[in-house]
Amino acid sequence: MLKSSNIGYPRIGENREWKRTLERYWTGQVNEEQFLQDMKQIRLSHLRKQKELGIELIPVGDFSYYDHVLDTAVMFNLIPSRFKQEDETISLSKYFEIARGSDGKVAAEMTKWFNTNYHYIVPELQNAEPKLTHNRLLELYNEAKVNLGINGKPVIVGPITLLSCSKGFTETNREKLLQSLIPLYIEVFNELKDAGAEWIQIDEPILVRDKETNIVAELQHVYHEFHKHVKGINLIIQTYFDSTEYYNELIQLPVKGIGLDFVHDDGENLQQLLNSDFPQDKILFAGIIDGRNIWKTKLLNKYQLVQELLTVVDSCRLFLQPSCSLLHVPVTVNNEEKLDLQVKEALAFADEKLNEITLLSRVLNEEEPFSTIETYDVAVDTIAKSSVRNVEHVQNAIINLNQYSTSRIEAAERKKLHAKRWKLPILPTTTIGSFPQTKEIRKQRLRWRKGEITNHQYETFIQNEIKKWIKIQEDLNLDVLVHGEFERTDMVEFFGEKFEGVAITEFGWVQSYGSRCVKPPIIFGDVYCKENMTVKETVYAQSLTKKPVKGMLTGPVTIINWSFVRDDLPFADVLNQVALTIRKEVEALEQSGISMIQVDEAALREGLPLKQKKKDLYLNSAVYAFKLATSSVQDNTQIHTHMCYSNFDDIIHAIDALDADVISIETSRSHGELIASFEEHHYQKGIGLGVYDIHSPRVPTLEELIQNIERALEALDYRAFWVNPDCGLKTRGESETIAALKVMVEAAHLYRSKLQTVSKV
Repeated sequence: MLKSSNIGYPRIGENREWKRTLERYWTGQVNEEQFLQDMKQIRLSHLRKQKELGIELIPVGDFSYYDHVLDTAVMFNLIPSRFKQEDETISLSKYFEIARGSDGKVAAEMTKWFNTNYHYIVPELQNAEPKLTHNRLLELYNEAKVNLGINGKPVIVGPITLLSCSKGFTETNREKLLQSLIPLYIEVFNELKDAGAEWIQIDEPILVRDKETNIVAELQHVYHEFHKHVKGINLIIQTYFDSTEYYNELIQLPVKGIGLDFVHDDGENLQQLLNSDFPQDKILFAGIIDGRNIWKTKLLNKYQLVQELLTVVDSCRLFLQPSCSLLHVPVTVNNEEKLDLQVKEALAFADEKLNEITLLSRVLNEEEPFSTIETYDVAVDTIAKSSVRNVEHVQNAIINLNQYSTSRIEAAERKKLHAKRWKLPILPTTTIGSFPQTKEIRKQRLRWRKGEITNHQYETFIQNEIKKWIKIQEDLNLDVLVHGEFERTDMVEFFGEKFEGVAITEFGWVQSYGSRCVKPPIIFGDVYCKENMTVKETVYAQSLTKKPVKGMLTGPVTIINWSFVRDDLPFADVLNQVALTIRKEVEALEQSGISMIQVDEAALREGLPLKQKKKDLYLNSAVYAFKLATSSVQDNTQIHTHMCYSNFDDIIHAIDALDADVISIETSRSHGELIASFEEHHYQKGIGLGVYDIHSPRVPTLEELIQNIERALEALDYRAFWVNPDCGLKTRGESETIAALKVMVEAAHLYRSKLQTVSKV
């Protein structure tokens, strides 16, 4: 009989109780002892639920106080040098200090986990001295066993992926670091074996990237060492997010289980399996339910997939599971009482996906009739045929895309027009768009949603916030202003609420980084918009000042990448539907007198496929959609865009091809390393390399910001350089925001004076 397994479960809880517990601790509302006890209860409730849902192999160790990569690094003493001290114990406060920074200590870099919207803390391995500080997996395994009688499956990031996702070492040092990590993993595994663990899941998603010779050698060396020194416990190498490029090597390794993604593999894992002799001594952990999207699975298709798998692997050597950790989807659909019933019945969040696993397992094991699958699939078939997926004018527009212009005059010519229009100083200062969302703002928005205040009262409140922050920006002497986005909950959710064909959940939260949770919209039908979305607030802000106020929109690629997207259309078709909707809003802003318009593509890089052969199609589609959204403006209208934490080396040509007049990206948290991309490419358009990290509560020093500006100007023409934070300021407090911006403007003015003095000489 085949069995069921899970790879990982969402941390945040049905009502974000995990997030609230974290933030109560950070603000001193609870002490460490109470925090640990509260987190334990949350953790146990998640394990209990998986057990009740019928999952036979339940993960432990996937739960984290912040990030699972940080957990692994801390467990092996991979601590950034600036956080080390004589006392070698790594306290809870030290753990959070690495993730969030503190006075005088910049937080560790944060970047996207492969091609997802989850951010991990990048281990820094300069001067690393690996050792086992504590076996957290053993603690969590014992906790599950003692409290719930669950013989769990400990989960850990594998050593090859851990190194590949780290920084601060050379390839020469990599071999040394790997050699020092192997015995530490072995120690962890043997302690788990002694405690009674039967399985260990070793996550190696690096194995779905393009094949590298050195990784082949590492893979063989590491797992033969594990086999040599770890006896009596079953090791699983778990891959996900795409097909593995190392299939032939994997099946020859001395491990018991191989975990493959049969959802996002484009059929390649299946073909490799069908074309090979899967070893008789191995168990296949088949990821057959989509762990990254929220649509119900058409179980008939998965039933047929499993039948194909069973031609190669006996049922007794097959575990069914999600394609990846369910960290990337919300917890449960059950609490969604306001969704359209047709949409709700077509959804499956984490709990429902685990139910799909167990339901399919029971049918395949002949414990339930086949008709159960047919009944389950009705909701999937119903939405596929519905009118929301067959809007004639939207589909006609996609068929006739060639009627829309996607080009402008040369950027250099536009730059002259823009300089003449605004006469901005060198190193112009601005922000990315959002200002602090205070408790009062959230309170008034909630009251408005509940009908406790009228539309007029809420609009007046928002206008007062805009007026207040326009004055603050003018007092700070910023050069280009923003309205602050006080009417918006989230940069994607806000637009999702305005779009037709998009649903917003009440409780569909997922973790983005730390305690930051987002609620991705659900694109369930054809996308369009009936009325303007941002004009009113932007025009009001512009009426309060003579300085330019940027219109603020979210770009089509980011809306797609930060939403749960219908799975019945090609990616490019849905993307272009959104692009045409944004294009209409760009035109409305311009017609209302707004001539600087920022269309943020914060998520451009994170949607990049993991394999080289798929990248061009994605980037070409992304560039086309951005230009489709932005190219209908007048020549003297300036288009800005913003991008979040990313390695830009492999997309720098696509960034240039977007043809935005000004881009802003992060450079502070990566300590200026991203600038190298622009040194090599000689980027000619306007660029703001965010000079301070907004994700840390600390106020940057003047010296830090001057250093960041100087580093940027080693690569960029000062006449193209803008000075701005690295991201929006929504999550920061008012006082720290003002203080940080004051330092930023001072740094810009000091360096501006220096440049003017030099130019006169």
